[in-house]
Amino acid sequence: MNDTVGQIVLFVVIAIVVVFALVVLARSVRIIPQARAGVVERLGRYHKTLLPGLNILVPFIDRLRPLIDLREQVVSFPPQPVITEDNLVVSIDTVVFFQVTDARAATYEIANYLGAVEQLATTTLRNVVGGLNLEEALTSRDEINGQLRIVLDEATGKWGIRVSRVELKAIDPPASIQDSMEKQMRAERERRAVILTAEGTKQSAILEAEGSRQSQILRAEGDAKAQVLRAQGEAEAITTVFGAIHRGEPDNMLLAYQYLQTLPKLAEGSANKLWVIPSELTEALKGIGQAFGDKGASVAAGVGGGQRSGPSEAAKNGGLTDGGTVSSALLDAQAAVRDATAAARSAADATAAGRPAGAGIGDGSGTGDSAPGGGTPDGGAPSGGTLGGADSGGIGTGGIGSGDSSGAGAHAAGESGDAGTGTGGEAGDAGTAGR
Repeated sequence: MNDTVGQIVLFVVIAIVVVFALVVLARSVRIIPQARAGVVERLGRYHKTLLPGLNILVPFIDRLRPLIDLREQVVSFPPQPVITEDNLVVSIDTVVFFQVTDARAATYEIANYLGAVEQLATTTLRNVVGGLNLEEALTSRDEINGQLRIVLDEATGKWGIRVSRVELKAIDPPASIQDSMEKQMRAERERRAVILTAEGTKQSAILEAEGSRQSQILRAEGDAKAQVLRAQGEAEAITTVFGAIHRGEPDNMLLAYQYLQTLPKLAEGSANKLWVIPSELTEALKGIGQAFGDKGASVAAGVGGGQRSGPSEAAKNGGLTDGGTVSSALLDAQAAVRDATAAARSAADATAAGRPAGAGIGDGSGTGDSAPGGGTPDGGAPSGGTLGGADSGGIGTGGIGSGDSSGAGAHAAGESGDAGTGTGGEAGDAGTAGR
């Protein structure tokens, strides 16, 4: 009986010893994970800081405080109202990045380092932003972040904490300020759009003007080269024609033909209202007649106040060759022009001299047939002028007219008589009409 009781007591004592040993072992051995640190207090005082790994403590003497995380931590604080320099309240949301570098200081220097960092960040933020106006606060985030990090790092250094970064997540001005800012930004964007549009229009106008200038320069250069080439071509053509003419030795026939080819061009064009008759037309026609074989000597003598020969006499004398018809027509035209010119000149002289009405003046021989007054046809030769009535016949001047030439009498109004034209010979000049 006693042996049984003794065995039970021994068994209980051994069990208690084993349990106590296990408890002591559990309290003596500590395993610290990586990036953690433990502060050991012995008899209530700081003893040491346990590093990651296996650590042995003295049971019932050493006490391990809660482990401290040594990794970088990110703490986001709620939005804080901050007053700017221009007395505007803005809401700023911040984020702080920090890391515990000294577990002992973080344990004994500050009771709650997380709360301390939050409060310090808020006060520092108000101090920094309070010295800036709203526009600077909105546009100077990097400067605000740098100042906050420097101030927080200096203040938390004694707590065993290193602040690496401070970021402003949002800066929210009041709603009214946001509306004003939105309008301002819209106006600014519109202004920039107008400026860009104006710049584009300006560049476009400059490019168009430059292109037009280059085009005009190139066109002018092309015109200049074309004119030079055209002038060179005309010069070569003139040289070639001139050389060909001189090599061909042209006679009066060719020159007269070219003159006749040129005269019709004076009347070309539907808008021409004026006929140009050269002053030397008589001499030119005389030369043409001579070129076609007419007797130029007798014609020249008749024009100069000597003797005129009619077409029949010229034909009899052989004045017409192969171009007789052309020569006759030319001579008739020559006579008509000359007689009209002389009649106009005589009328002007009579008006200036104040001669009496009906006085016809003739200084040569030969009269044409006048309708009312009656001249002597076919070679009559009065020696002077005759006085006529209202319709007296004009008396020609110059050489003797032959053939059927006739001079038209003047009308009662006192107009000068027109020159008659003959079919073969030249007509006499018209006399002055009576007034």
